[in-house]
Amino acid sequence: MQLLVTGAAGFIGSNFVRHWVTRHDDDRVVALDLLTYAGNRANLDDVAALVRFVEADIGDHDTVESLLADERIDVVVNFAAESHNSLAVVDPQRFVRTNVLGTQTLLEAARRAGIARFHHISTCEVYGDLPLDSDEAFTESSPYRPRTPYNASKAGADHLVRAYHETYGLPVTISNCSNNYGPYQFPEKVIPLFATHALDDRRLPLYASTKHRREWLHVRDHCTAVERILLDGAVGETYNVGSGVEATIEEIADLVLGTLGKPSSLKSIVPDRPGHDRRYLLDSGKIRRELGWEPQVAFADGVRETVEWYAHNRAWWSPLLDRAPVVESAWERPGPEAAR
Repeated sequence: MQLLVTGAAGFIGSNFVRHWVTRHDDDRVVALDLLTYAGNRANLDDVAALVRFVEADIGDHDTVESLLADERIDVVVNFAAESHNSLAVVDPQRFVRTNVLGTQTLLEAARRAGIARFHHISTCEVYGDLPLDSDEAFTESSPYRPRTPYNASKAGADHLVRAYHETYGLPVTISNCSNNYGPYQFPEKVIPLFATHALDDRRLPLYASTKHRREWLHVRDHCTAVERILLDGAVGETYNVGSGVEATIEEIADLVLGTLGKPSSLKSIVPDRPGHDRRYLLDSGKIRRELGWEPQVAFADGVRETVEWYAHNRAWWSPLLDRAPVVESAWERPGPEAAR
């Protein structure tokens, strides 16, 4: 099998490339990434000899079309996306450009190339949010109700993927995953943000809505889920991928601080981000029943392992700190008052 993995130098993409090449010796992987601020070529250093790396934009149709033809690609796995909700609040256009227009360009190139499978990575956030006092979970048939520019851009991409299947017969699958964590995650995201701050005895910025909850999935479990979908998933289907484990921002902060032996006084409350969702939880029964997938990494163990990885890999994350384009501790809701 010849795979093109987009967003391959990002957090989940690089973990997937590493997972695939170490388990599928006979396959060839082409890793494509534009190397924006969150893309890091070093994420693939340990498998560099096993993949071909191409620095390019999924929105560059000519480059993508040539790559699909020259490499005789069978399968496209699309991880490429702008994914930071906070950045989407201040720069929504870049999210539409990459997540919507970029995905459409990639789909069109894949259609013309006649690829065997286009797998698109999406998010639980396209479904909106859930009440904190509810036991409800999102299923694959839940309506889309995105609440932020990032959520909306991913929802738009999902709709295009389905449209290319229905209109042109492009063989697609989609997976909607819960919040991922693990090694090689850019330090703007909450678990590595807390870990890197705590390691330097800096304050951990907790949004004021400390009881808001997220479902958490270790990136290794996400990679095995995508692998299972590629090998056994039904064309045209969507699969929710989640652990079923929820945690609040304060529970995460306490787990990080406890792992590093740091005091709770490092926790600091900051204003909520505009459009801050309350709760996400996926019903992942479909992928478990139909494809036999199960998560393997217990949340507390996974977070401790992740924090320890950051503790031992300062040389990887320290140079990335100045790249983060958003300060999480300084929010003001956009509007007439903010514009004055």
